[in-house]
Formats: sequence, C-alpha cells, structure tokens
Amino acid sequence: MSKKIRKKLLPFAVIASLVISGTVASTPKVEAKPDKKHNAEIKNIIFMVGDGMGPSYTTMYRYIKDDQSTKMMEPTAFDPYLVGTQATYSWDPYFDGGEDDVKENIPDSAATATAMAAGIKTYNGAISVDLEQEDVKTVLEVAKKQDKSTGLVATSQINHATPAAFGAHDESRSNYNDIADDYYDGLIEGEHKVDVLLGGGTDYFIREDRNLAKEFQEDGYSYVTTKEEMLNADKDQLLGLFAPKGMDKAIDRDEKTPSLSEMTNTALEKLSKDKDGFFLMVEGSQIDWAGHDNDVVGAMSEMEDFEKAFLQAIEFAKKDKHTLVIATADHSTGGISIGRGSDYVFNPDVIKAAERTPDYMAAEIAEGADVEEVLNEYSGLDLKQEEVAAVKKAAHPDADGNINITEVDNAIEHIYNVRSGTGWTTSAHTGVDVNVYAYGPQSDEFSGLNENSETGQKLFEVLKAVQPHKKH
Repeated sequence: MSKKIRKKLLPFAVIASLVISGTVASTPKVEAKPDKKHNAEIKNIIFMVGDGMGPSYTTMYRYIKDDQSTKMMEPTAFDPYLVGTQATYSWDPYFDGGEDDVKENIPDSAATATAMAAGIKTYNGAISVDLEQEDVKTVLEVAKKQDKSTGLVATSQINHATPAAFGAHDESRSNYNDIADDYYDGLIEGEHKVDVLLGGGTDYFIREDRNLAKEFQEDGYSYVTTKEEMLNADKDQLLGLFAPKGMDKAIDRDEKTPSLSEMTNTALEKLSKDKDGFFLMVEGSQIDWAGHDNDVVGAMSEMEDFEKAFLQAIEFAKKDKHTLVIATADHSTGGISIGRGSDYVFNPDVIKAAERTPDYMAAEIAEGADVEEVLNEYSGLDLKQEEVAAVKKAAHPDADGNINITEVDNAIEHIYNVRSGTGWTTSAHTGVDVNVYAYGPQSDEFSGLNENSETGQKLFEVLKAVQPHKKH
C-alpha cells in the first residue's frame, strides 16, 4: 500500500389522520411504521448511504413525488422511518492556527464514512484510519469475523470513498488502486473480507500491473459486467463491475446496466444464504456527484434510484424480521434549496420532464450533435429562444475546434435550475446535520441527534462487539 502522508429531535411521526388518495403510479405505497420496540435478535444489518443526501434533498424529493391534485403532500418511502439526525463534521489534526493553515471542519465522504464504519472521527480523506493514520477495525470486518457474509454496493466505482471505508484502509481516498488491492489482499482468518462487490471501477481492478477480476475468479467469485450476467451469476461470491469508473446516472443508464435496487436485490439474494447472517452497505453514490455539479435533474434521478433500493431493503427486513435497516447520508452537497430568488415557487414538473441529465445532453453536443436536436429530444421542455441561444453560445468551438463540455453542461443545468426554482450555494459540501432512517430490531437506538461516529459505535453495539481502536 503506498503511503501518501497527508499534510495538513425528535423522531418523525406521520400524522395518523393523513389520507393518501390519488397518488401517481410512480409513487411507492408507504405503509405506517410498525412498532419498533420489539427485541428480536438482529441477524442482518443493511446500512444505506445516500451520499450527499442532506435534508433539502429528501424534502425536494417529496415535492417531486407529490400528487399535486391533493392538498396534502404525500410522504416518500423514507418519511415513515425517520428517527433522528446525525452531525457530520470531521476532525483535522493539522490545524494550529497558523496564517496558512486551514481547519477542514466541513466533512468529505471519506471522513464521514470512516465515522460510520469505524465509530471514530478522523480527517478528510482518511479511509478507516485514525488521526495517527493507523488502521481501525470496521463494522464490516467485525461482521466477517463473526462468520457473517458481507457486501458493498455502490453506483460510484466500488473503491470510492464510502464503500472503501467499510472494506479497506488507506491514508488517502485517492489511492484507488491500493484500495482495490486491499479488497483482495485484506483477509480475515484467511478469507476475503467482502463477498459481494457491485458497482463501477473496471479501470482499477483490471490494470497493466494486476488483474484483480481474474484473481477473484480464481478464488471462486463470479465476475460480471452486465445486468443479465449479474442476474444469472451462479456463485454466492460475486464481483460486478459495470463501468470503467462511476456508473451512469440512473436516468442515463441503458438496459445492460443494473439499477441500484437490482444490485441491492442481487446482493441480498447472495448474502441471505448465510445462516450466520450478513452485513451489507449500499450507497447511492451520485446524489453527491449531481450536487457537486449543481444538477437538479441528476440529483432527483439518483434520489429515486436510492429510494427504490431502500424499498428493497425494507421489504426484505419486513419478511425476515431479524434485519436492521439504517439509511442516512454522509453529508449534504451543493447547498441545494427549494426556491431561488424572490419567487415563492418551486416547479417539480420541470425536473420530471427531463429524459436525460444535462451531462448526457452536453456529451452528445460535444461529440458533434446539433444543439437544438439534442434539446428537443431529451430536455422535455418547450424551450425559449434565448435558452437555446445560451446553450449554442456555450457550445461554440474554440480556436482549435474544441467544445467546452463543462460550459455546455452548465448552460443546460441553468435552464432547469431557473425554471424549477432550484437554488445552490456551493459546488462543494456543507456541514448541516443529516437525517437518519431506521427499521427493524433496535432501530430506536438510532433516534435523536447523534454524532456520525456514534452511529458507527451503535452498529458495533448491535453486532455485540466493542470497537477496538487499533486493527489487529
């Protein structure tokens, strides 16, 4: 492993008298939350992370899913399971107050994932290492040591920050090859620590210096690259890589690429065969990526993808009765707001009209497609002349004949942001508290306001394990 030393509430209750009527077909049926105070044994844990999914995202998604023919706003699938919030700030040990020193107390995905995976606060960029850059045990590793099966599912590359913090250790989240190697090389009592790996990342697993996909296959894993192959994989251990790096956003995927819910369901089918139980981490990775891009279409597309996966987990847990489901965010991204300027109007229909993300449309234009043809085919909007003109201006080639795809993307995103009434304050993360949703035995243990490291500590408690500070 290369060493790059780093410098530097209340519980929600659905109103009992609320009557849901005339809901649109795409809105999932939401049942009242059952009594969660039962003391059934916990055999399985499904831990879900909507990366970047701050409270404004879940509220905006409720607007998106709302049946506008009714006066009351219907809940999403998440709402009945809201039990509390968690604080997200990270620790930066390199701040000494000097003129050129900056304390990073707004979190990144590595620090927050480490907090939830290992129960400790650490610095931005850390992959399950502490402030001294020493490895710390994760809940996934403890579950594996208890003979449970384990899985990681994500729509980013599977060696990205959040999944990495559960299944690997590194001083820097940027060491993607080392993290991929760690999934294979890091053994627990002679066994690979992760049984099911599903996401993107072919570039990091099949390299000139090493072919991890082949090595996993030699050790008895199925290796798949399409949805059909995944659904037909016959071995209980599974490596699925569906893109060179991150997968396409949900609204842009083709039929060969699985959805997050399909990957989640496949992981549950494989892992639930283990009589000792399982630990599964599922990440809706690109809610965050859309937030960085200030892309409301992509963000809400990813929210729907994550909600469907959440429903898969809840359905499994209701049938199983020994499964704890936790869903939360690592942090919020983009400072998204429901409303912009001085108008008190938010129009979800503008967002729902899109057939593809602005990223997808911009890529088509950058490859030479006609601006108006692309917008007419995919935008879903009756565009004004000045809106089309702004995209054409952004798509004008430079002196070398190149089109700046970022400028085209920004121009298209601006149309959706203005028309829908979506505001953004940053292209980075914010430090707001994030929601925690829970279902199953001991789900009430996650209620109220907790540090994100406390969330991790509670997972250790659920596993009846004490978090040892050092990894042995």
